[in-house]
Amino acid sequence: MKITKAKVAAITGAGSGIGRALALELARRGCALALADINAARVQETASMAQALGAKAAADVLDVADRAAFIAWASKTRDAFGNVHMIFNNAGVALSASAEHTTPADFEWLMGINFWGVINGTQAFLPHLRASGQGHIVNISSLFGIMAMPGSSAYNASKFAVRGYTEALRMELELEGAPVSVTCVHPGGVGTNIARAARMDPAMVAKNGGDEQRQREFMSKLLQVTTPESAALQILRGVERNAPRVLVGPDARFMDIVTRLLGPGYRKLVMHKVRRIRAQMSSPASAAQ
Repeated sequence: MKITKAKVAAITGAGSGIGRALALELARRGCALALADINAARVQETASMAQALGAKAAADVLDVADRAAFIAWASKTRDAFGNVHMIFNNAGVALSASAEHTTPADFEWLMGINFWGVINGTQAFLPHLRASGQGHIVNISSLFGIMAMPGSSAYNASKFAVRGYTEALRMELELEGAPVSVTCVHPGGVGTNIARAARMDPAMVAKNGGDEQRQREFMSKLLQVTTPESAALQILRGVERNAPRVLVGPDARFMDIVTRLLGPGYRKLVMHKVRRIRAQMSSPASAAQ
C-alpha cells in the first residue's frame, strides 16, 4: 500500500504516544483521519494538530472494549469519509502484578482493551476495508508478545494473543486473496505514558522497594528507547512494504534474535536483568536520581 492523499486512516489510542505520532505523520502525507481515544481532550488536541497540518480529521471518544460502540464508530467513519483504507488498533494499557495475584477484574480490564479492542477493531472495520479495494489492518502487539517478563503475565497474555490472532488473520486473508492485509507490530521501549498510567499491584510494588511513584518514573525512563515519532515512521514503512511483522526499536530487534537463538533459555537472561532492575529500584542511589 502506498500511503497517499487518497487514503483514510482510523486510529485508536490517538490521544498520545504512538497513536498521536501516527496521526500527525499520516496528516503530513495528506491522509484523512478518524481518531479515537478514551480521553476526549487529548484526542481532540490530536485532531486539532492534524488539522493544522492541513488534514481532514475527526475526533471521537471510544472505549475499544465496547464492541457495539466500535462497530458504530466504524460505520460513522465510513459514512463521514466515504472509504476507510487503514485501521490502526493501537489503544493499550499495562498492568504490573504477579501471575498468582492478578485479580479477575484486572485481567478482564486489560484483556478487554489490549485483546478484545484489537478483535473489535478488526471485525468492525474489515468489511469497510474490503469495500475500499485496498485495505490494511495494523495491530499493535509488543516486545512482550515475543518474550515473557516477570510481573507482566496478564500483559504478556494479551500481547501474545494479539500476535497469534494477527498472524492467523494474515494467513486467512492471503489464502482468500482478499484486498486487505494485516501487520503485527512489536514495539520495544517507546517513550509514552503507558508506564505512568499502568495499574500496579501493591504486592509487586512492595517487592520492588515499596515506592510506587519512583517505580513508575524508573520504568518510564527505562522504556524511553525509541521516540513515538520514530515508532510511527517504522510502522508506516512496514505498512507500505506489506510486512507481516514490524519490530520497533533496537531492543525489540535484539530480543527477537535472542529468543530465536536461545529458545526457552532466554528466560535466564531476562531473570538476570529483572534482578538488576529490582536492585536499582530498591537502592537509595536510585531514589536520589
